[in-house]
Amino acid sequence: MVKYYLASLLTLLLVAVSSVAATTDNGKQTDTAYSAADSVFVETALSKAPADAGEIYFANLFLGRPYVAHTLEVNDSEQLVVNTRQLDCTTLVENVAALVLCSRSGERSFKAFREKLIRLRYRNGVLTDYTSRLHYFSDWIDDKNAMGLVSEVQAPQTVFTAVQTLDINFMSTHTKAYKALAGHPAFVPVIASQEKKLTGKKYRFIPKDKVDGSKALRQAVHDGDIIAITCSKPGLDIAHLGFAVWRKDGLHLLNASQLHKKVVLEPMTLGEYLKMHPTHTGIRVVRCKK
Repeated sequence: MVKYYLASLLTLLLVAVSSVAATTDNGKQTDTAYSAADSVFVETALSKAPADAGEIYFANLFLGRPYVAHTLEVNDSEQLVVNTRQLDCTTLVENVAALVLCSRSGERSFKAFREKLIRLRYRNGVLTDYTSRLHYFSDWIDDKNAMGLVSEVQAPQTVFTAVQTLDINFMSTHTKAYKALAGHPAFVPVIASQEKKLTGKKYRFIPKDKVDGSKALRQAVHDGDIIAITCSKPGLDIAHLGFAVWRKDGLHLLNASQLHKKVVLEPMTLGEYLKMHPTHTGIRVVRCKK
């Protein structure tokens, strides 16, 4: 009975949310919401990682962890949220990218991880309020490219045969679906302005009928690349995210799956996966810089 009580108490302590100060690139202080389990996971992962650890190595550490949506919407005011225990497709990508950035720079602390996460999640790496978070992945790609953190693969044109022209307005036209927008109407015109800046931008992508096992696709998409699934849903640019993993039978997606309710390496190929979703049109490919 005593052992059971102590184990239960330890579990409660591990998942209790703490708040600390993390420093952004411009020296601004911001509160961070996290649990003790998150800091232990991050520092253990970084301390055990081999020197050449990349996206797939760190993504594999999350396999089996539950899919949970809206984990960043925990407070009325925006603060950095670290949640390595429950993930959606975007937070999986951001957590893995932050671990990769830390590993490549030789940093092993939870503080360094938090700083990397801020750089990745917010416009110009600066957290101010909800509108500073990069809500559309096309915006995320452009911003992180400008910061020198990622590059978008757009060639060769033998596989990147399609062009996505953005027409973005989903958030500003579905405000009730977003807790922060429903509670802070002043954010809506700011989001609408960001959407307007994205609208009209063009990006090459690989249509889903070309996501196969061809030599050209293998040359274009590398293990560990971020896969951004383009879609035809009005007002949106990207439907889902994950990491590219090549197997003998073709390209697979390692992702936080709403269908499987956890982080998985999809058993079917990415080509087969895309065919199952009528609104999925193809993939854009993003590569973290070394």
